Amino acid sequence: MGAGPAAPESAVRDTAALATAAHTRAAVTPLDQVIPAPASVRAGGAPYRLTAGARIRVDDSPRVRAVGQYLADVLRPSTGYRLPLTTHAGAGIRLRLTKGAFGAEGYRLDSGPAGVTVTAREPAGLFHGVQTLRQLLPAAVEKKTVQPGPWRIAGGTVTDSPRYAYRGAMLDVSRHFFTVAQVKRYIDELALYKVNELHLHLSDDQGWRIAIDSWPRLASYGGSTEVGGGAGGHYTKADYREIVRYAASRYLEVVPEIDMPGHTNAALASYADLNCDGVAPPLYTGTSVGFSSLCAGKEITYKFADDVLRELAALTPGRYLHIGGDEAHSTSHEDYTTVMNRVQPLVAKYGKTVIGWHQLTGATPAEGALAQYWGLDSTSAAEKEQVAQAARNGTGLILSPADRVYLDMKYTKDTPLGLSWAGYVEVRRSYDWDPATYLPGAPAAAVRGVEAPMWSETLSTSAQLDTMAFPRLPGAAELGWSPAATHDWDAYKVRLAAQAPRWDALGIGYYRSPQVPWPSS
Repeated sequence: MGAGPAAPESAVRDTAALATAAHTRAAVTPLDQVIPAPASVRAGGAPYRLTAGARIRVDDSPRVRAVGQYLADVLRPSTGYRLPLTTHAGAGIRLRLTKGAFGAEGYRLDSGPAGVTVTAREPAGLFHGVQTLRQLLPAAVEKKTVQPGPWRIAGGTVTDSPRYAYRGAMLDVSRHFFTVAQVKRYIDELALYKVNELHLHLSDDQGWRIAIDSWPRLASYGGSTEVGGGAGGHYTKADYREIVRYAASRYLEVVPEIDMPGHTNAALASYADLNCDGVAPPLYTGTSVGFSSLCAGKEITYKFADDVLRELAALTPGRYLHIGGDEAHSTSHEDYTTVMNRVQPLVAKYGKTVIGWHQLTGATPAEGALAQYWGLDSTSAAEKEQVAQAARNGTGLILSPADRVYLDMKYTKDTPLGLSWAGYVEVRRSYDWDPATYLPGAPAAAVRGVEAPMWSETLSTSAQLDTMAFPRLPGAAELGWSPAATHDWDAYKVRLAAQAPRWDALGIGYYRSPQVPWPSS
């Protein structure tokens, strides 16, 4: 059969125009395709296009200006635009505070041809709105060299606020030490997904990581090693203040943890008097747990706890001090209760609120204390009921079920990094649960939020942290932020897959789970 007649030139032009328009539409990220899923989206209208003449308009406030500067620092390298900050009207992006019903962290993002406005009651809301704005721009916006664009943001309105006030991630710097720069890198990754609590596990059997002036050997000797026998390290007070400052600039609160009475070999090795027999054990570089304990019957134990918590509280502007309390297998129940009952009032003495691992509920949690649950689906009903009873009595809960959101768990048996004592945790398993109903018998109102811990027995580099955190961390962040009604694995995995080019642009390596429809590389 011969070829048909040629299409008219006008029809070719029309077809080309339609194809170009379709490509343009496809290149604009829909407002509801970000992570965490927003509370409310009303799509509509033409998109905004960021151009070389755009400005970032901010309120005349240091904190709002700082958020504007953060946004400019993200956008300038990839766009090549000047994007000056201004308090005067002009086309571009506006960040504004207003008295309204946005809450402490909520925001509204309005986008249209004339510009994008992020409105919030507090600077934290503006910062979270900026994270949404970032994700609505093409992934190449994250690169550090000039990219071709175009830089479009879909038209419409996002109105958003978090489900839970506590949305955390823990980094274990004790098993392996991570530098200030490495911690900052992790903070930036957390901030992209609206995580607002950084729990630092500062002491364990393998290393003590914070300088304490009144007990200097804790850091100088107790911090001199790590798992496998490496050099370890510790944060000076200036280092720690810099971590706190940097976290605050990303609207994360630092929650420092000093684990007691177990997980204390680094301290016991540093000061013989902390041991019941007065004999200091050797430094420890293995990974077994449960063998160490402070001496409940010696007053020096409580002098130690008072000094450490006093100095740490003075360094920490945040609300919480975490006192650990898990896996105290070599401590009798009586001694455990004694230590917890003596230490909790010290936290209050220095103006902070207690957080402890959920074993704290086996003692008497202080008024206002939070218990961090790290059990499994298979944890005994009796242990779960102990925690639920404490929750019914007023103890708040942070949920960190190990077989759901422990980021150091292997994805599959073939994962080279991580551990598997809690089982294998693929991406769907880490996402597909509801914090409000997870713990039987615990009132939904007792749940303060979700935290994704990263233990570091097998992890010592930022690249290894990235591999284990991504793609599971964004799911934990969504569990903490997004309304329960948005929770749907089939929809989420598509949004998650679309994050991959952004991670590539940011230099974040990740596990390409077969459960996720990743874009072709």
